[in-house]
Amino acid sequence: MISFDEMRKLAHVTPSKIVLLVMDGLGGLPDDQSGKTELETARRPNLDQLATEGICGLAYTVSPGITPGSAPGHMALFGYDPVAYGLGRGIVEALGLDIEVNPGDVVARGNFCTVDDNGRISDRRAGRLPTETTRDLCALLNDNVRVAGTEISFFPGKEHRFVVRFRGEGLSEKVGDTDPQHEGMEPLEARPLDETADATAAVINDVITQTRQLLAGKHPANMVLLRGFSQHPDFPSLPDVFHLTPACIATYPMYRGVARVVGMDILPAGESLQDQIETLTEYWDSYDYFFLHYKKTDARGEDGDFAAKAQAVEEFDAVLPSILTLKPDVLLVTGDHSTPAALAMHSWHTVPVVLWAKYCRKDEVTEFTEPACLRGGLGQIHAAELMSLAMANALKLNKYGA
Repeated sequence: MISFDEMRKLAHVTPSKIVLLVMDGLGGLPDDQSGKTELETARRPNLDQLATEGICGLAYTVSPGITPGSAPGHMALFGYDPVAYGLGRGIVEALGLDIEVNPGDVVARGNFCTVDDNGRISDRRAGRLPTETTRDLCALLNDNVRVAGTEISFFPGKEHRFVVRFRGEGLSEKVGDTDPQHEGMEPLEARPLDETADATAAVINDVITQTRQLLAGKHPANMVLLRGFSQHPDFPSLPDVFHLTPACIATYPMYRGVARVVGMDILPAGESLQDQIETLTEYWDSYDYFFLHYKKTDARGEDGDFAAKAQAVEEFDAVLPSILTLKPDVLLVTGDHSTPAALAMHSWHTVPVVLWAKYCRKDEVTEFTEPACLRGGLGQIHAAELMSLAMANALKLNKYGA
């Protein structure tokens, strides 16, 4: 990859517009009965038309064989090496909820979960708890959880998700997750990852013990899982490196948080995909780079619901004409990782990508599916390289060298 220092020299401002459409968890695996993936199963005339007119391939967001989290997956799509620019899940969730995070604060993403009588996790998401219930549970914890010398605050997110902020002297982000990310296991103890985090891990374990006691007898949310302990990073921004005026349209806080870290303006997204399209239309003249995030493909994959994930693809396909009506110069459609319903979790598999633009070199792909994209002209590409391709096709990059 070309360095950010060189990219700053090459990038320049033009009126052309780039739209990045992220179908979260897009990639899948074949169904045992049909032999087709969710994407192959879905009716997707508009995605197929993009594939016919554009250039396709498969992308990996971290490295072959590595299963990406959502934060590194999106950092790659925004043009960042996700290993060099690592983000904890806590900070992106916190920033996405507009939570104040001061220097020295440590934040973590939390799930309310269900544990059985033996203390083993039976549902990592407590049945995708209603947001209103999560709000009440956070209020309960805020009223009762106390640790001497450290301010503990719980902030509700969407459904079962929340953020916990630790504020005090000498805190460290070098603490391992308490979420094993598998059901049938006991929640983990917070473990210091180096000697500087011993005291912080002790505080976190004290908080978890108090929380377990306060939630005992509650149903279905009788325990919490924490991951992504992190502090506020200081990364180069998209406006600085790529000379873009970027905007984010995402309904979930976590994705707004990643976008905010790299310098995007956060636009109102509403609750539905149609709301997001209306926002894109309303703000079309104010920005030259739009990131629009679609969650349902990932959520249905994590639920293990093959048919519902295929239906989510169809819902997304149906809104593409509204986006094309705006006449973007470059349209990039892909995912941040694969979430096959067969696994009901993120996986290491590459994700389909199509780049649609006036100046792209078309290939012979006519379907937006995993097998078809494997034959595409982009080949198998690191997702971080898609940003420079989008910039080039938008005529936003000068020549490199003499």
